Amino acid sequence: MAMRVLNSESIPISTAEDIVRVRQAVRRSAVSLGFGIVDQTKIVTASSELARNALDYGGGGTVQVEVVQNETRSGVRLVFEDQGPGIPDIALALTDGYTSGNGMGLGLSGAKRLSHEFDIWSKPGSGTRVSILRWK
Repeated sequence: MAMRVLNSESIPISTAEDIVRVRQAVRRSAVSLGFGIVDQTKIVTASSELARNALDYGGGGTVQVEVVQNETRSGVRLVFEDQGPGIPDIALALTDGYTSGNGMGLGLSGAKRLSHEFDIWSKPGSGTRVSILRWK
């Protein structure tokens, strides 16, 4: 199925205040599609976790907030990218409770559970890209 991007906004992530901006942009996009409060909360929470990861572990990065549509439905897609050290073991990083820092270890696995679609690419020394999508 072909997917069209109806709206797109790029947001830099370099400070804690940027995480707030990401959350606000994601909520605006979800509200524009008529997401209910539960679905808004899920995509905003996932965005917050991934933005925090990009800042804390990736040294900052960007997120592309997109409103997308295919033949049958609309959704919010978020693509986080950083040029940080990368994730050496993605399977381990997706395990509940695993943390490489001081967090609760729910960032990646939690974001995956809160999304309908989840894709991650990472290479040590080359950074990380995480794409999530929540459908209406």
